[in-house]
Amino acid sequence: MQDTPQDRPQETPPETPLEADQSREPVSGAGIEPALLLRGLWRWLVELGETVLPAIVIAVLINLFLAQATRVYGSSMEPNLHTDQRLVVEKVSYRLHGPRRGDVVVIRMPDHGPELLIKRIIALGGETIEIRSGVVYIDGQQLDEPYLVRNTGGSYGPTTVPQGYVFVMGDNRGASNDSRIFGPVELDRVVGRAWVSYWPFDTLGTIE
Repeated sequence: MQDTPQDRPQETPPETPLEADQSREPVSGAGIEPALLLRGLWRWLVELGETVLPAIVIAVLINLFLAQATRVYGSSMEPNLHTDQRLVVEKVSYRLHGPRRGDVVVIRMPDHGPELLIKRIIALGGETIEIRSGVVYIDGQQLDEPYLVRNTGGSYGPTTVPQGYVFVMGDNRGASNDSRIFGPVELDRVVGRAWVSYWPFDTLGTIE
C-alpha cells in the first residue's frame, strides 16, 4: 500500500548558516572618537613645547647677552680677516670691563645700513689720536701695531676721543670705512668682541 502525501514525513529545509560577520559590528579607524584624537594632539603639542620652547628661549638669551655668530663683509680687515669668514662675537667681556686697545670689535652703525661693521679699537676715550704718514700716535707716542703688514700712508688729526667713545680702524687702512670717516663710536654701539673664527676650517682659532 502506497503512502498518501499526508502520511509522508515532512522534510524540513536545511537552515542557511549565517555569515560570521553578519552578527558583528564593523571595525575601522573611522570609529575612533574625536575626543581621543584631540587628547593625543594636545599631548603631542605639550611635549613639543616642553622641548622646543626652552631651546628657543635659551638661543635667544645667548644671542642677546652672551654671544652671536656673524660674517665678515668686505676687505677692510685683510689680511687678518677675509670676506665671508664666520666669527663668534662674545658679549660678556665688556660687561666686566671696558673695551681695550687692539680689540677687534663688531659695531652697529645705524647710519650705515643694517650690516654690522668689524674694526679694531685704536684709541680710547680721553686719548688724543694723530696719524702722520700712516703712523699712529696716541697722546704723542707712536703706537706699535704688529697686526699691520704694510704702511698705507695718510694723515689724520690730532683729535681727542670723547669719554664713552672709541676710535676704530680697519687693518687694511687703504680700504676701510672707519672712524677717520664717521668719527669715534659710542660704546653703546659696540655689539661685542670678535672672539673665535670657525669658518672656513683653516681659519679656526681665536682672533688677535
